[in-house]
Amino acid sequence: MATSTPHPSQRPHLAAVVEDHLYAAAGWVLSRAGWRPRLETYAGYGTPDRVRVLARVLLSRPRPLSPEHDVLRAGRRGFRHFLTVPAPHRRVRLQVGGQTSVVTCDRAGYIDVELPTSAPLAAGWQPVVLTCLDEPVPCTADASLLVLDERTRFGVVSDIDDTTMVTAVPRPLLAAWNTFVRHPSARRAVPGMPELYRTVQEAHPDAGFFYLSTGAWNTATTLRAFLSRHAYPQGPLLLTDWGPTLTGWFRSGRTHKEASLEHLMSWFPHVRWVLFGDDGQHDVEIYDRVARRRPDRVRAVAIRQLTSGQQILAGNVPDAGSSAADLDVPRVSTVAGRDGSELALRLGTVPGVLTD
Repeated sequence: MATSTPHPSQRPHLAAVVEDHLYAAAGWVLSRAGWRPRLETYAGYGTPDRVRVLARVLLSRPRPLSPEHDVLRAGRRGFRHFLTVPAPHRRVRLQVGGQTSVVTCDRAGYIDVELPTSAPLAAGWQPVVLTCLDEPVPCTADASLLVLDERTRFGVVSDIDDTTMVTAVPRPLLAAWNTFVRHPSARRAVPGMPELYRTVQEAHPDAGFFYLSTGAWNTATTLRAFLSRHAYPQGPLLLTDWGPTLTGWFRSGRTHKEASLEHLMSWFPHVRWVLFGDDGQHDVEIYDRVARRRPDRVRAVAIRQLTSGQQILAGNVPDAGSSAADLDVPRVSTVAGRDGSELALRLGTVPGVLTD
């Protein structure tokens, strides 16, 4: 049996210490009020021999959970997803492919663990059963894993904000409104992008789709509902924690994206990726570095271009900041367009992207 433990740190950052004390106080009050741990699961991924399981243990008022409850949670306004209290350092049993492991969630309740499998898993979506131990009534939840085997040759990594959905994240005030106040059902898909992604999936039925964002795991339920509502291909979300870390006030979004891309390319060396992003934040620079470091792993880069007005509101001077034109890597095709329709036209000229 494998056991994971929180990452050690000799001198935690002051912000993390304060956050831990606040969560401990809130957890004590809620526990006295009858709240109990519940498992919030996220889609993981892996190979036939190794998997990455993602989940979180949170405190929740005692009530039966159901699919209808998940739908209601997905429809809550953004700020309510951040009103959560973790149940730290709980032991959780994982059952994957006939193998059982026990892991321990970290100080924020997160489970992010890599495990070997006792027998090779079949490609495709595989089930995981998680059980929170050490409770009078253990809670159980189901999760899923996307397994890619050596026959998979094509994959997609997509940014979310302003690539799949219109959120205007570079604009601080509007981004805060979209994230914390606006109702999830009001969010719009970038025109043509769902259709483009479905075309890619039809050309490569065994492709793996991954949605990479600097957004918080608190928004995972809402993001899954958005992607499903607009019929984007199903795939794991790769998000990040929100709030202080053991080393600073906040995590680096750029570091998170670069590390996630490196992780995928290390785990799946047989896959060549199409990277989708936009030029409103740092996707161009991140994809440029990845393509230069691993040109044999990147089939193409597709950048959604913001308008000049959007660039100005984002704090960028048009034509003076990073753009798709700056990404010029030998052996890696780069295209740009204002929406999914334009990107589809340009990707149509790249061999092996929209056709098998």
